[in-house]
Amino acid sequence: MMFSPTDLAALRSRYEEQGWCSPAARLSAASVSAVRERIDELCASARPEVVHEDDGATVRAVHGCHAFDDLCAALVRTPELVRLAETLVGGEVYVYQFKVNLKQAEEGAAWPWHQDFSFWHLEDGMPRPAAVNIAISLDDVHDRNGPLLIVPGSHDDGIYDLPRAEAQRGKHWREHVSTTLTYTVSDERAAELMAAKGGLRMTGPAGTINAFHPSILHSSSNNDSPDRRALLLITYNRVDNAPAAPTRPEFLVSRDTTPITAGPDDRLTLVAASA
Repeated sequence: MMFSPTDLAALRSRYEEQGWCSPAARLSAASVSAVRERIDELCASARPEVVHEDDGATVRAVHGCHAFDDLCAALVRTPELVRLAETLVGGEVYVYQFKVNLKQAEEGAAWPWHQDFSFWHLEDGMPRPAAVNIAISLDDVHDRNGPLLIVPGSHDDGIYDLPRAEAQRGKHWREHVSTTLTYTVSDERAAELMAAKGGLRMTGPAGTINAFHPSILHSSSNNDSPDRRALLLITYNRVDNAPAAPTRPEFLVSRDTTPITAGPDDRLTLVAASA
């Protein structure tokens, strides 16, 4: 195991205080290359899990890959990732959601300010934000190709603009993954929070790993650079926090809440972040 008990304790402390943390490890270059190649193949397929930009042609995201692709299924069982998720949420986990968000070079559209827990609580009935997003960059991420922008510490205040959010319930699931998200936080509210708490862009080389809280406020800008930005996100949910009766498609909300069994795979390895 790459993460010692001391490492995990420090990561959990930071996560609880700031709503995010980044382990001193990354997915190896060979592993990133293998996953990237597989995702490119899946994006070229005609599947309902593949979501496009407003132009109907540019791929914006692909969902639920771990349920039908062996490499993605192996990735979610990576021992270090499972152990990190269990540490951060405080118990056994299962994969609630798996997706790859893509911002194609010079045309990938922004994601407005939002909190993931708004969707999971109001649409799916997730009781508490006892889940964690593990984000793995499949491309180098820099300031111009649409990195995630988070507001550290914004995870402790519940759902922002809740009355307005509750009024949006029941829209088609495609509006939960498009440029016009159902549950958003106003630019004015985001600016206030940024002024009070600061902001952080999640940049770094391909393979970089970040973990962030379901309630943390985040957004991302358009990609106006010649470089694609693909971000793979595994959402691990604590087993006792599973929604009772989700209705959205299974590739958005897994129905299998069996605790995940970690297991290594020779195609997928983590290395020190400085390597």
